[in-house]
Amino acid sequence: MQIKKQSPKEGLKLGNDGSLSLFWLGVGSAFSKLHYQTNLIIIKGDDHVMIDCGTKAPQALFELGLNVTDVRNYLITHSHADHIGGLEEVMLMNRYGRGEKPTIVINTTYQHLLWDMSLRGGAAYNEEKGGMDLNFGDMWNVIRPTWLPAYPRETHEANIGSINIKMFRTMHIPDITGSWQSSFWSCGIIIDNRIMFTSDTRFDPELIHSFAENFDLEYIFHDCQFFTGGVHAGIDELATLPDAVKERMILTHYGDNWKDNAKKIEEAGFYGLARQWHHYLFA
Repeated sequence: MQIKKQSPKEGLKLGNDGSLSLFWLGVGSAFSKLHYQTNLIIIKGDDHVMIDCGTKAPQALFELGLNVTDVRNYLITHSHADHIGGLEEVMLMNRYGRGEKPTIVINTTYQHLLWDMSLRGGAAYNEEKGGMDLNFGDMWNVIRPTWLPAYPRETHEANIGSINIKMFRTMHIPDITGSWQSSFWSCGIIIDNRIMFTSDTRFDPELIHSFAENFDLEYIFHDCQFFTGGVHAGIDELATLPDAVKERMILTHYGDNWKDNAKKIEEAGFYGLARQWHHYLFA
């Protein structure tokens, strides 16, 4: 793996020489003021997909020389504002600016939740089409992922051009749930069978262990907070994982007090913290 910093002056390009690139628009927690929110763009050759689009994502794209309409493919892991807060701008700018629909990878279950509980209010009532309010299909082209029944938990798969994504269910909210089955819909992803990104999840060692048995994971980008409790994995919990896992684990979604925890991160044996506006390149 190579890590390359992206200069805003050069502008972010949504294509490359064919290598797999994970580019972090942000790496911070929902309320980070220093590192924006944990949203990811995957780039490979002429293909790209944005994983989550939070409230600060349109600003981050602008600072990197892009408009939200330049991003053509999206996948959303769950419905917190730091992951979906920029989608209204995406929908309206594409419909009334670019005049084309972007593409989203989404299953039927989550489509209904995302539209009915989050996006409808800002998108459905701007015009009438055939005497009806606008619907999800008026705003998005949809790629339906395929269910993979052989995996240890609900898992779906989709290809965005040359990029393969496997979406696995996570245990994020509410804080009292004891399993991914009883949690509100959320997912993490495995990219090209090589890289895991948990997105937001509570401490769930079974997730790591079971998928490590199915994939030769090179690196794991894992949600991390610097205290224990609530709906995210705590650093002290993650520190109990085997050393062979932690040395490949890069921490995301962390708070602005990360400097206060730098020694703990090093001593626990983690690879380190994910870096904002850096390409993680895999040949």
